[in-house]
Amino acid sequence: MAEREFQNLEEIQKAYLEWDRIATINNFRIACYIGLVLMPAGVIVDKFVYPDRVAEFLKLRLFSDVLIGGFLAILLTSYARKYYRVLGVALAMVPTSFLAVMIYKADGASSTYYAGLNLVLLVFAFVMHWTFRETLIAVSLIILMYLTACLANGPIHDPKIFGLFFNNTYFLAVTGVIVATGRFFHSKIRFREFALRYELDRQYKQLQEAESQLVQAEKLASLGRMSAGIIHEINNPLNFVKTGLYTLRNKGKYLAPDQQADYADIVKDIEDGFNRVMNIVSSLRGFTHHDDEIREEFLVSDLVEASLRFVSHEWSNTIRLEKNILEGQMFYANKNKLIQVCLNLLENALDALKEKQFPAGEQPLITITSRIENGVGILSFHDNGNGIKPEHLGKVFDPFFTTKDVGEGMGMGLSISHRIVESYDGRIRVRSEPGKFCEFTLEFPVKG
Repeated sequence: MAEREFQNLEEIQKAYLEWDRIATINNFRIACYIGLVLMPAGVIVDKFVYPDRVAEFLKLRLFSDVLIGGFLAILLTSYARKYYRVLGVALAMVPTSFLAVMIYKADGASSTYYAGLNLVLLVFAFVMHWTFRETLIAVSLIILMYLTACLANGPIHDPKIFGLFFNNTYFLAVTGVIVATGRFFHSKIRFREFALRYELDRQYKQLQEAESQLVQAEKLASLGRMSAGIIHEINNPLNFVKTGLYTLRNKGKYLAPDQQADYADIVKDIEDGFNRVMNIVSSLRGFTHHDDEIREEFLVSDLVEASLRFVSHEWSNTIRLEKNILEGQMFYANKNKLIQVCLNLLENALDALKEKQFPAGEQPLITITSRIENGVGILSFHDNGNGIKPEHLGKVFDPFFTTKDVGEGMGMGLSISHRIVESYDGRIRVRSEPGKFCEFTLEFPVKG
């Protein structure tokens, strides 16, 4: 599959660069360890080939290790993350330059240490996953170092030595061509493999998300069918209660004057309880309605009240609620779906408050605020819980991302909420300070 056949090529390339950076930096570390081991280990070869230079070459090899250790230290800095490609080629030049010095100090063109240059090229090209361009640069520098070492050793007059010089240079160049060609095709295959795996993972996540939505839709459908029956059964006794309240209210005028005040208070309490039950039934009927795509104008205050009723059973007496809802503010969307969004935000806030250990004098608090700014209707949910870590802020709307324990959440709530809000031309934002607060904000254009 050619690169142009990927529909989201730009996204894949961005993800590939980040993945390649991490993989290359990890391999960078491995290359350093290899260099730290192989350079001093070469003293064994020195002992057999140049026994009179063992001590001198050992110093060079150890100094090379010191420089390689410096590269390991650089890996711990942000500089390495930014310039890892340049540093990878530079690292290869450390053992290469010391081998070139050994060639210069020993037999020049007749030295067998040119094989060490080939070894460095092969190890670093494959361990570091150089690109075609980096490989060409490294090959050119290695050949240049070899030529410089040989020519600096002295003029080559002996035809036999010149033959060795030509032969070694030729094999270095051929090795370079082979490595560069291999890197060219390997880079393409590596990217294609990543792109296919990335596409597969993305499609798998979409499939899981779709499956989760189907399960949720089936649950809501089942809830709707069950609720319809429950609502019908509740409405019958409620109608009797309503009739009875009307009768009780009328009968109160026949009581003695000193009893009427207490009687009126009792009837009012019964009416308040009756109205609360009616509101819950009304919200349940609307939330389980199947026609979820209808857009309508509705009061933000009604949206908030309906959402709060659904989480009333989870609300602890220790949690304080503050509401500052702009009177008459309207949203134009599907009310049922926005209730689902608000429910998710409220449940997350309640979970966050339950997890936090509050110091003396501080009380768990959820603040719900609405306003209009520059033609945008805003509704925010603020809690003083543990907040969200900075490294997680950019992922909270990703499907299946969750910081909860296994079995406590699938990581789909905010992802679905994000899609619902955007489907009505809105936006959902989040800001947080770990240990202090978290705030989710819904923004919708005001209908003209």
